[in-house]
Amino acid sequence: MSEAIRGAPTAPSAGGLPLIGVTTYQEPARWGVWVREAALLPVSYPRSVERAGGVAVLLPPAATLRGLGALVSRLDGIVLAGGGDVDPDLYGADRHAETGPPQPQRDRYELALVRAAVDADLPFLAICRGMHVLNVARGGALVQHLPEAVGHKGHAPETGIVGSHRVQFSAGSTIGGILGEESDVPTYHHQAVSRLGKGLSAVAWAEDQVVEAVELQGHRFGLGVQWHPEEGDDRRLFEALVAAAAR
Repeated sequence: MSEAIRGAPTAPSAGGLPLIGVTTYQEPARWGVWVREAALLPVSYPRSVERAGGVAVLLPPAATLRGLGALVSRLDGIVLAGGGDVDPDLYGADRHAETGPPQPQRDRYELALVRAAVDADLPFLAICRGMHVLNVARGGALVQHLPEAVGHKGHAPETGIVGSHRVQFSAGSTIGGILGEESDVPTYHHQAVSRLGKGLSAVAWAEDQVVEAVELQGHRFGLGVQWHPEEGDDRRLFEALVAAAAR
């Protein structure tokens, strides 16, 4: 990303509220008489942004990266949403039998988007898959199937049902300042960070020592969390993102 993007002023947000871009799925979907490829996102994501005082703008995975710098310069913050597994080819690993099918367009778009956000010092919150994208974008790697690695299914107890477990936070970290020493969080994932990417620090852990949150050092607000805050009632992470975006 060019230096012209770094620190570029954002366009005025509607009503003075921060514009928060939220990435989306790209999947076949059915509505009415139609079955077509669609840009999809659980409403819990934009609703969480709105309840925190921001304006949500959906960011479907574009086929081209043209104009990405201009897009980033017009946003006040970004949420990298959850979704399918990142292609292990992107971090030099062989595909595990439990790893989901590749999504090359979404992977390519979101890797470029988070790199542009980092270059522009744009506040971001990376959720579940979003944290994995962030880690891979910074040169890190992933555990492809946690039950095999940790010996239990506590991070996704039931298929299609969000579970819960306790997370402990690093003292002095940004996220620790937001959420305190520990918190029960909504969880649903089967992958996790293994090797941390450049500039990322692990700042939260589950009881089994799986990394539950990372922070990008030197960034004004760059957080990745393994759980799904949009599925719970605790708005503090979204409120912190929107506050950083407003500044």
